[in-house]
Amino acid sequence: MKISTILDHIDSGHMALPEFQRGYVWNRDQVRGLFDSLYRRHPVGGLLVWATESKSADHRGDGPLAAGVVKLLLDGQQRMTSLYGVVRGRAPKFFDGNAQAFSGLRFNLETQLFAFYQPLKMQGDPLWIDVSEAMKQGTAGMGSLVTQLSNDPALAGKIGDYVSRLSVLLSITEIELHIEEVTGADKTLDVVVDIFNRVNSGGTKLSKGDLALAKICADWPQARDTMKLKLKEWTSAGYHFNLDWLLRSVNTALTGEAKFQYLHEKSAADIQDGLKRATKHVDTCLNLIGGRLGLDHDQVFFGRFGVPVMVRYLDQRSGPMDAVERDKLLFWFVQAGMWGRFSGSTESYIDQDLAALEGPGGGLDKLLEQLRLWHGGLRAEPGHFTGWSLGARFYPVLYLLTRMGAAQDWGTGLPLKSSLLGKMSRLEVHHIFPKAQLYKRNFSRPEVNALGNFCFLTKDTNLVITDRLPEEYFPKVEAAHPGALASQWIPTDPALWKIENYREFLEARKALLAAELNRRMEELLHGDTRWLSGPTAVPMAAVPTPPGGITSEEEEQQLEALNQWMLVQGLPLGQLSYDCADAATGEQKAVFDLAWPNGIQEELSQPVTLLLSESAETIGIASQSGFRCFTSIADFQRYVQTEVLAEEVSA
Repeated sequence: MKISTILDHIDSGHMALPEFQRGYVWNRDQVRGLFDSLYRRHPVGGLLVWATESKSADHRGDGPLAAGVVKLLLDGQQRMTSLYGVVRGRAPKFFDGNAQAFSGLRFNLETQLFAFYQPLKMQGDPLWIDVSEAMKQGTAGMGSLVTQLSNDPALAGKIGDYVSRLSVLLSITEIELHIEEVTGADKTLDVVVDIFNRVNSGGTKLSKGDLALAKICADWPQARDTMKLKLKEWTSAGYHFNLDWLLRSVNTALTGEAKFQYLHEKSAADIQDGLKRATKHVDTCLNLIGGRLGLDHDQVFFGRFGVPVMVRYLDQRSGPMDAVERDKLLFWFVQAGMWGRFSGSTESYIDQDLAALEGPGGGLDKLLEQLRLWHGGLRAEPGHFTGWSLGARFYPVLYLLTRMGAAQDWGTGLPLKSSLLGKMSRLEVHHIFPKAQLYKRNFSRPEVNALGNFCFLTKDTNLVITDRLPEEYFPKVEAAHPGALASQWIPTDPALWKIENYREFLEARKALLAAELNRRMEELLHGDTRWLSGPTAVPMAAVPTPPGGITSEEEEQQLEALNQWMLVQGLPLGQLSYDCADAATGEQKAVFDLAWPNGIQEELSQPVTLLLSESAETIGIASQSGFRCFTSIADFQRYVQTEVLAEEVSA
């Protein structure tokens, strides 16, 4: 099919993107390379489309689909988006990315080279033509160009060559691209997602940190291995960080800036010194956060991009910290994590916070004032505990309260912050009202997995309680260990322990949790509570329920069994009920059943998620967020065996 026809099909809604497609990620070099190949008539590959009924097709963007059968692009999105953007001079309706990647492409009639607009180089030079304008005017605009070139005596003798080259450029849209179709009634969403995975299985793109590290390694070849050794040390302690994050802390220590471009001027000796200082300060931060706040493993370590700011603060001061200064710094870390300070434009907010630490009047007080002005009053309200799932932002807050407070285990009566417990990975999340019992009574998934229904217990206690209802086991706990229930912020009214009053139980416990959080924050401020004042942000109760998530006990058991299978293979466990957050707001976009957000092999494989019985919307969110999606356990295991473990598996 001709490129011009394909573009017409996009305009008419006969061709679009499936909902699960990723956004546009090409850069200018890739766009320039595509047009250079097309101009020279080099092969650029065909397209793979899914031919399906318009009425049942979940597609990207606001543009309506045409009636009847439509074709959804499975392979070729980046090429077709680039072609559409340059030829039409605007982005297609399904576009999601950086339009600058294809805006301003120029073609030189003399050198026959493509380049993006550079005013000093191209302005006033008639040989550099605007490709988008030329495409829109077509052959009709060729006359005015010929006239313009003819008026220049130095160019008049080459008019024939220029016209010929312009004709070759304009006829790019007449190039035929082979289109292969996936069609048939048996091509369900699951099948098509698997096909998409297979044809889009290339490596992940380089991050800014990767590029900065590449420059560093040119001068210090051992840099990457040295940093990985430190990351491995933190991993053994329960914290999973990546090179990009560590390099960010090195950068703030060395330059006082978030952007990696400032590292380029540093010598190998500077980088080595910066790494030594940064890792020392990160160790201090982790000891403080794990010891004082109890956030001692990765799943509860929210707001990790606050650490580079803390590193800069520690690097610029001298002498030991007293308890007041230490706790004020930790108060800032907790509050930044709680309200999603770094969930959006990470570099911008880090830079703002670094600036607050610098110069006259800079320091912790200015940092806290900036946070209060950004968010509003920092005092918690019951509505802030309305979130659900292990991925909710206030899940780590519940863990923090358990570790900082006097919470007791309901089986032994021992304090859960006891150093005898070692790492808190030995504690388990306990559903106060059993999930199976709630599902039987038709409570919704967000209600079943509400934060107010979570507490932390030792594994043995969790096994003993099993799926009994609170009205049965609460009296026994209270008799054996008076005060143990109240220590975990359980409402004392026995009427609220009945499952028919479950919703009232949640509201009462949210109020108790908010009151406890405010007490703990006042404790960290040592009486200087001015930072807690001011209007409070809107509680999270108004946030709509995100799609996805585990829907039954049976499904959860299957996922837990798969995690154990991964453990047997010597591979990391996935995160159950993984929360996918919006990059701009920090709010939940969807909950994925089981996910490896950093890849099964960190830095070597892309993020992966398993989605059982999920909608096209959830699959689309996962794919657009960069996850490779699997919709069956068998397909996921086959992927692990063939692509991760590189084993031969029979079909």
